Amino acid sequence: MKVTCFGDSNTFGYDPRSWLGGQYGEEGRWVDILAEKTGWTVCNMGQNGREIPICAPFFPADTDLLILLLGTNDLLVGRSPEQAADRLEHFLCSLSLARDNILLIAPPPMTRGAWVPDQQLIDDSITFARCCEALARRLEIRFADAADWGIPLAYDGVHFTEQGHRAFAAGLLNVLFGEPAQPENSKEKNPPLAE
Repeated sequence: MKVTCFGDSNTFGYDPRSWLGGQYGEEGRWVDILAEKTGWTVCNMGQNGREIPICAPFFPADTDLLILLLGTNDLLVGRSPEQAADRLEHFLCSLSLARDNILLIAPPPMTRGAWVPDQQLIDDSITFARCCEALARRLEIRFADAADWGIPLAYDGVHFTEQGHRAFAAGLLNVLFGEPAQPENSKEKNPPLAE
């Protein structure tokens, strides 16, 4: 199973305690936890500061699952949830992968912190998640909402703590398998997502 995780700093594994854009260790990044728990080949295409691209980059044709976690930076630079969702729709429609091979995850809502000084950004992040769900339904793309996973955020109100990465990985594995992950050789190649 070949999985690509495409997103922003919370996919990259950014450690907000770092001054130079450093990452948490492998045990504290959800992408690496996913690889370790499943035995899958997982490519981390997270990038600090990434906004939703206008068009899709190249993803290998043999990608079995593309996991997308985008949108937080769009809200932080002043886009409305609806504007971010419009960008996301253009991005999703530009993908050449089969829609069954895409999992869109709505980021968890922001919380008050150094980067989130007022309630508006929090409200916008909640609205954006609802927009993502409606978009996924309309495009018939698989969807999960990380708001359901109890993700602890760092002092800035945006980035996952190491515990947050572990909680995100646990939520993702539950969505993929409906139970704690088993090694790849004991699971079907393309597990259905839980409804």
